[in-house]
Amino acid sequence: MAMKIRLARGGSKKRPHYAIVAADSRMPRDGRFIEKLGIYAPLLPKDSEDRIRMNMERVTYWLAQGAQPTDRIARFLEAAGVRPKAERSNPEKAKPGKRAVERAAERAKKAGAAAG
Repeated sequence: MAMKIRLARGGSKKRPHYAIVAADSRMPRDGRFIEKLGIYAPLLPKDSEDRIRMNMERVTYWLAQGAQPTDRIARFLEAAGVRPKAERSNPEKAKPGKRAVERAAERAKKAGAAAG
């Protein structure tokens, strides 16, 4: 069974509240899960202690059993010091879009004409 540690959404419209759960990867996001491991309340301030609460003993148990954390959960675990910090690089995201490149070229052309 392929296990995941992931978020299950709760709360009403525009008021999200997430449960951190250990679930079979084939189950739906808000569907059946095996164990609730904690909560994540994104509307609370970032420095609040209640924003992310996890039962670290159970999280490490599931990681030892082979459960794979999702990207967001992996970041939470890195912040908690359970996992080593992963190097992330998305060079495509850092590149300016086509229109921005065109505008920059236009500005450079105008600046060159004004200087010369």
